[in-house]
Amino acid sequence: MTRRWMLCAAWAVSMAWAQRPDPDGPIDDAVRRQVVDTLATRLEDRYVFPETAKQIVEHLRRKQRDGAYAQIETGRAFAKQLTADVQEISKDKHLRVNYVPEGVPELRRPSPEDIHRQRAFMARVNYGFEKLERLEGNVGYLDLRGFMDPALGGDTAFAAMQFLANTDALIIDLRRNGGGAPGMVALITSWLFGDDRVHLNDLYFRPAGSTEQWHTMPWVPGKRYAGKDVYLLTSKFTFSAAEEFAYNLKNLQRATIVGETTGGGAHPGEGVKLHEKFSAFISTGRAINPYSKTNWEGTGVAPDVATDAEVALKKAHLMALEKALSK
Repeated sequence: MTRRWMLCAAWAVSMAWAQRPDPDGPIDDAVRRQVVDTLATRLEDRYVFPETAKQIVEHLRRKQRDGAYAQIETGRAFAKQLTADVQEISKDKHLRVNYVPEGVPELRRPSPEDIHRQRAFMARVNYGFEKLERLEGNVGYLDLRGFMDPALGGDTAFAAMQFLANTDALIIDLRRNGGGAPGMVALITSWLFGDDRVHLNDLYFRPAGSTEQWHTMPWVPGKRYAGKDVYLLTSKFTFSAAEEFAYNLKNLQRATIVGETTGGGAHPGEGVKLHEKFSAFISTGRAINPYSKTNWEGTGVAPDVATDAEVALKKAHLMALEKALSK
């Protein structure tokens, strides 16, 4: 398991704590100052767009000088206001500040105990593979809730795709998928194409000045799903790597997207500690699609067939059945 993935897993734990309805806590001027100062430094050093980082920091400093934060007395309210302020300038939905009453976990190289707990958690949620079903008309259905590290979830992905291999069309449900690992995106996408290598996406990271390229794999176990119809279900909660999956397939004209415009988060990043009880997610990278030369940040991925998320499955299933009858 890579260090980057383990840090993301540790960060997911802290995010989960931050989103729980735990008791709020009081803060003082010293805490407010430390959080803003550390956030400003981290943004200037690591945020994917340096010029935008400067604009965000100027905005935060101006509000700090004007006393806009002085009357905020609780941690949760302060984190909410800072998130609104950084997103006001950046329009970046990954970029946010969190208040963690229990204390922010140290973002360090994970211990063997950490790895064991994280692996156990991913296994309990079946690596994101929530449900497999063969619907009426021999239409396959996969409810996918996350894209876990393929080094751990690869066998589950193999089993899922082989279960679906003999269906005539496939519906992949991303309506409750908040993202995950680009490696699993590439792995699942590989089943949907033939043997030829297909360029899917690039990820640029500012801190290292590096770009990662992602392609389909020249070999996958079992039968591929190339040439068969694929439908993706989306909602406003579809986010990050799940959006990449949809955006890649849309630009490659490999799937029909049914549902709602997705959340609009295309910037991977990392968690940073601002204070004992405050953390932030800093977007350090951005996706660059090799065909559109851009990404879905701020706009989301628009569906090919727009409909309410609640009825998207029925709509896609009907489309698959009608197409089968027309052949």
